[in-house]
Amino acid sequence: MFDPEKIDELKKKQSAWQEKIESRLSKTPERQKTFTTISEIPVQRTYTPADIPHLDYEKDLAFPGEYPFTRGVQPTMYRGRFWTMRQYAGFADAEESNRRYKYLLEQGQTGLSVAFDLPTQIGYDSDHPLARGEVGKVGVAIDSLKDMEILFNGIPLDKVSTSMTINAPAAILLAMYIGVAEKQGVSSKDLNGTIQNDILKEYTSRGTYIFPPQPSLRIITNIFEYCSKEVPKWNSISISGYHIREAGSTAVQEVAFTLANGLAYVEAAQKAGLEVDVIGPRLSFFFNAHLDFFEEIAKYRAARRLWARLMKERFGSKDPRTMTLRFHTQTAGCSLTAQQPKNNIVRVAFQALSAVLGGTQSLHTNSMDEALALPSEEAVQVALRTQQLIAYETGVTETIDPLAGSFYIENLTNTIEEKAMDYLRKIDELGGAAAAIEKGFIQMEIQESAFRYQKAVETGDRVVVGINKFQTKEPPPSGLLRVDPVVQNRQINKIIQLKQSRDKAGVLSCLAGLKKAAQGPDNLMPPILEAVRAYATLGEICDTLRSVFGEYTAVSTL
Repeated sequence: MFDPEKIDELKKKQSAWQEKIESRLSKTPERQKTFTTISEIPVQRTYTPADIPHLDYEKDLAFPGEYPFTRGVQPTMYRGRFWTMRQYAGFADAEESNRRYKYLLEQGQTGLSVAFDLPTQIGYDSDHPLARGEVGKVGVAIDSLKDMEILFNGIPLDKVSTSMTINAPAAILLAMYIGVAEKQGVSSKDLNGTIQNDILKEYTSRGTYIFPPQPSLRIITNIFEYCSKEVPKWNSISISGYHIREAGSTAVQEVAFTLANGLAYVEAAQKAGLEVDVIGPRLSFFFNAHLDFFEEIAKYRAARRLWARLMKERFGSKDPRTMTLRFHTQTAGCSLTAQQPKNNIVRVAFQALSAVLGGTQSLHTNSMDEALALPSEEAVQVALRTQQLIAYETGVTETIDPLAGSFYIENLTNTIEEKAMDYLRKIDELGGAAAAIEKGFIQMEIQESAFRYQKAVETGDRVVVGINKFQTKEPPPSGLLRVDPVVQNRQINKIIQLKQSRDKAGVLSCLAGLKKAAQGPDNLMPPILEAVRAYATLGEICDTLRSVFGEYTAVSTL
């Protein structure tokens, strides 16, 4: 893209300029000796074409909507339509969450994003002893199809796009969603949305796993196969770097480990007899929007380009939709502070802007009070308005990939891609993502990065406003949303009433059929759906699968 002779000439001029600057540093020193991104990538004083001498526009960038999709997955991006504006919401029971969803839709939200409570995420009903004290606390409690019917009461499922952050029991929650649609008279073929369904990152970063890796991968590929035929508009997985980053990874590791998991899912699907261009178009991704503004923008661009090349070169994809990395973004929960919580509004605004400049398809903005409690309605409204202000008032959506061609952004994009590829080669040598997880490699890499970041904060090398600099005395927070402990009693009573009213013999028959299918090679989605329709509870279905697959025990990295 650049004349080699002019690049050589520019390098000489740049070197002379550097010498001139450094001769003055004794009188006017810089703030610190070295500058790096959060991922510890060195940052130069300035960037020129000499820092991207081999950049080939058609090969490395191309036009939006064209391979390798560095500049965006759609040819018109936000000039066509804005990203889907979501707020991750769910608390207490289905009735209370339903009211919050309707409020958000009234405020202009364009898609729902369901947060489930911890017992639901790990496959326990609200009346299980291990659920005590956790029901409805970090999300909504869903024990059966009856709860799901209440959750979406008055919300037409053929008119909204719904994302569900659920992993180990993803097949069951998807079946419940399909069951609600059936009762609304909506065909599963008309449903739009996403289930996270990304179990591999649970073993390294989040911990809400149930079954060991191999049966978990089987369930995931069963979902792929079922959705490709019965729920064709549904994204059957959201391969998540978000939680990898929340656990302490760098931006480079977030890209590398997320794509490594994606490769493992594609390989598992191929072993199950599914072609890459059958499942590929419905794969989606989920990334974190962290604090290093330019690094985050470059991260999204690098991830898009790397995924496109992997799908084409490693798997021989012929379908551009398979090569297209479509992703949802959430601002960084780990960056929120309980101290001076209004500062979080500013943090979230910059993080959201980086996601938009990086070309996200869907976005959730965290609320200012989430470091203290579940978000209040006022905080949720401010978070949603942040997205709307970016979309309608800033002008950043009028042209596509406006930072393309920035010497710094392109250099950073290249660097992140190269470093992520180095990690992928190492993971390949270990036998792939699942093997790297079983050996503790990915866990250890994340832990070491988390330690280095925390150490930098504690020593003051990395400033967090209101934490290690610019502290103030504050009154105790007020107006926080708290989940009433009575929610657990309500949920337990619902389960008692459900079990008294349903066809007990029919439930037992469905669960027996599911167990038999789990013991054999059959796709598990149809028997799970039958059990859900019979009002078997989430815990009963998970316990049936536990009896066949067992439970996973974490690998020690000490």
